[in-house]
Amino acid sequence: MCFGRNLFVVATGIIALSAAGWAQDVPNPKQSFLSTKEAGVDYDLQGEYIGKLADQSLGVQVIAKGNGAFDAVVFPGGLPGAGWDAAKMVRHKLTGGTKDGTTRLTGGDFEAVIVPGTLTLTQGGMSGELKKLLRESPTLAQRPPEGAIVLFDGRNVDQWNPGKMAEANLMGVGTRTKEVFEKYMLHLEFRTPFMPFARGQGRGNSGMYLGDQYECQILDSFGLEGADNECGGIYQNAKPLVNMCLPPLSWQTYDVDFTCATFDADGKVTAPARVTIKHNGIVIHDNIELRTTPGGGRNDQKPGAIYLQDHGDPVRFQNIWLVPKK
Repeated sequence: MCFGRNLFVVATGIIALSAAGWAQDVPNPKQSFLSTKEAGVDYDLQGEYIGKLADQSLGVQVIAKGNGAFDAVVFPGGLPGAGWDAAKMVRHKLTGGTKDGTTRLTGGDFEAVIVPGTLTLTQGGMSGELKKLLRESPTLAQRPPEGAIVLFDGRNVDQWNPGKMAEANLMGVGTRTKEVFEKYMLHLEFRTPFMPFARGQGRGNSGMYLGDQYECQILDSFGLEGADNECGGIYQNAKPLVNMCLPPLSWQTYDVDFTCATFDADGKVTAPARVTIKHNGIVIHDNIELRTTPGGGRNDQKPGAIYLQDHGDPVRFQNIWLVPKK
């Protein structure tokens, strides 16, 4: 079924309860899980929920923090990109965890209890059941149109230097396109690992550099507010209009309309680079001007490669293609 204007939703009921206490010692923060099968019961509880409390539609994002600890964010109106008004910035944060077989989170006058497939939310004597679901980008697995340059389709890394195959049919981080590009439409799919004990910039970090000098952050920012150094943010340029980050291990999409800076005969910039970006089908940057950011291979505003940053975390990529613009 479809929920929201641009984002498809598939219901799921794969929650399992954890009997672990949630105030245990924290293991290695770099511990990474690359599949849902190995991620454990905390991952099964993590995710997105929708429903109503009285007559108000709500969305909730539940974020696993390891050893049965969780944060959650309640969004009035629905989930980001699907009912929540990002301009009003109204969010309610809950914290808690799994203890004695019950997963309970509280914050303000809200309380949430999670059982398989359902999050029961109470506030001021009112109670409502929200169902867990799995959202997918409407452009996930989109095939390249006629005239596109296929940069990666899972078969080889011939377009990249150095090409880095990771898991079967997936590409790893730390690589640039051999070709440079000036004006284009880019489609790129990425997956962040599940790193429950990591925090902030240590949680599934990479970056998509346009022209090898303008970074659109790749990060597990599920449930965060959406800063310029979080997923979808253009580092030191602009925060996303809305944080459209899905849970880790979800395949996500960036769809990019990029135009390189222009120069006069003396090499002076006459117009800066500009970009529009959709994250999981929702516009997060709308035709904004760009300034170069650190970490790429150049800062001259001239045409450059697509660079996928290695920040030490096992981020994966699939289905990357580009359509040059005239």
